[in-house]
Amino acid sequence: MMKILTILPFCIFLGFSQSYAQENGWHLKDADLNGSVGIAASNLESFLKGHAASTVVVAVIDSGVDVEHEDLKENVWVNTGEIPNNGKDDDNNGYTDDVHGWNFIGGPNGNVNDETLEVTRLYARDRYKYENADPAKLSKDEKKNYEQFLVWKEKIEAEVTKNTGRLERYQESKSNVNRGLGAISEALGDKEITLDNLLMIDPGDDEDLGIGKNILTDQLTKGGPIESIEELKNGINAEIDGAIEYFNGQLNHYYNPDFDTRHIVGDNYADQNERYYGNNDVDGPESSHGTHVAGIIGAVRDNGVGMDGVASHVQIMSVRTVPNGDERDKDVANAIRYAVDNGASIINMSFGKGFSWNEKIVEDAIKYAEKKDVLLVHAAGNSSNDNDIEDNFPNDMYTGKGFLFFKGKEKNFKNWIEVGALNYDNGENIVAPFSNYGAKNVDLFAPGMEIYSTTPDNNYQSMQGTSMAAPVVAGVAAVLRSHFPALTAVQVKTILMSTVTKVNHQVIIPGTKDDMKPFSALSISGGVVNIEKAVKLAKMTKGKKKLKKSNQGRA
Repeated sequence: MMKILTILPFCIFLGFSQSYAQENGWHLKDADLNGSVGIAASNLESFLKGHAASTVVVAVIDSGVDVEHEDLKENVWVNTGEIPNNGKDDDNNGYTDDVHGWNFIGGPNGNVNDETLEVTRLYARDRYKYENADPAKLSKDEKKNYEQFLVWKEKIEAEVTKNTGRLERYQESKSNVNRGLGAISEALGDKEITLDNLLMIDPGDDEDLGIGKNILTDQLTKGGPIESIEELKNGINAEIDGAIEYFNGQLNHYYNPDFDTRHIVGDNYADQNERYYGNNDVDGPESSHGTHVAGIIGAVRDNGVGMDGVASHVQIMSVRTVPNGDERDKDVANAIRYAVDNGASIINMSFGKGFSWNEKIVEDAIKYAEKKDVLLVHAAGNSSNDNDIEDNFPNDMYTGKGFLFFKGKEKNFKNWIEVGALNYDNGENIVAPFSNYGAKNVDLFAPGMEIYSTTPDNNYQSMQGTSMAAPVVAGVAAVLRSHFPALTAVQVKTILMSTVTKVNHQVIIPGTKDDMKPFSALSISGGVVNIEKAVKLAKMTKGKKKLKKSNQGRA
């Protein structure tokens, strides 16, 4: 699960948050400018000047995209074979009115928003068989399944216990804050809220008054002047309410085995090969994450509005598949196939999870994309994990065909790029503290910390996560595929991997306080995607793809 975001949907502390982000668009700047390692896209037009380009379609498999956003709508994919909103499948592709893409987590009567995690669904599937099972009476295969069931059960029970405790603490904190600020407000009366006036108040044995005094003192010391206690109380309550909502969501949705949304979709979930279901609402009820991802790739450049995407000659196809919870393998597989069949040459996938329901159907869809020369860009995850050790689905590994009783060898898809997230601090903290990594299973890094991009209703916001790093790479890939259309997906990946900006110093390993490793040990390439170097190499690379005349490009 990569909701992303993308790390947590709120900041939890008493007082107001402060942002120490670099300037908006830092990720597009040249490497080492302002102390950061950007992708060198600031002067993109100049080093591509006069070079022909054709438009490429990038599918964003995500939470949805606001296709009417002021800085996106010019670059949104339009299915010209469909007549909008006529209730007919005009192009006979199996999806009615799919003008800007498709929604695999919607149905005739609405959309899925909150969802369980995959581990919860796996536990719910098997609990009636194994909850009260006697291990001594199980077959060898059943014992193996039973042991896996116990792993899922332990995971869920631990998370329920942890989140219940956190919820209770935040509920208690809210009560303490309200009582404390009420008491200090009464004690101050009409006096100005200053440190001098606070020092004159002796709480004595009054616990509430002590809490209120500490809150105001802390805010005045760190956050500056306070206009009113009521305003401060509302701000703190809003943050605590965000935490309470988050932990309630964990308990009511993520780890609740009785919560099932599939009736909304209305498909036959037992039929994992079913393809034609969903609706055409590509925005959905909450598309902040997907809209942000789409803007990083293809927000209109140099239009004086909002921000600039990485790529110019691009159309964004929205394939809504990712809820507030874990995406389902059936939907992911269908989303990949839909994108491939409808013209996408690049697919961005800013999502992931630790367990898989049906890994095989996703692998088959990836193979299908590989055969059709479609490049898949995937976020490595935000758990500070080593992906060489911890599972992260989907991924580029699959088992080849075996022979007789011999199991096939582990292989890797060649059309897949796994992306870790970079911080804007080019020092020992250059790897984003949340980013997953892996010397064997992460290909390269890209900026993913405090990335400013589009959000619904013509808004803009900074977000962070490998969810933001992946579309940076997808945007670079789109530049190559639009200006050098003869390059295959595999060639594009090879170019991106061989032209990274190398980082040649020790860095703090994500998830640790001060454990160090060479940056080069955290990914296969040992570097950060660099669009200028990639374009230079692409100019010298002979493409292996045969082109139709319509794909020759334009200046």
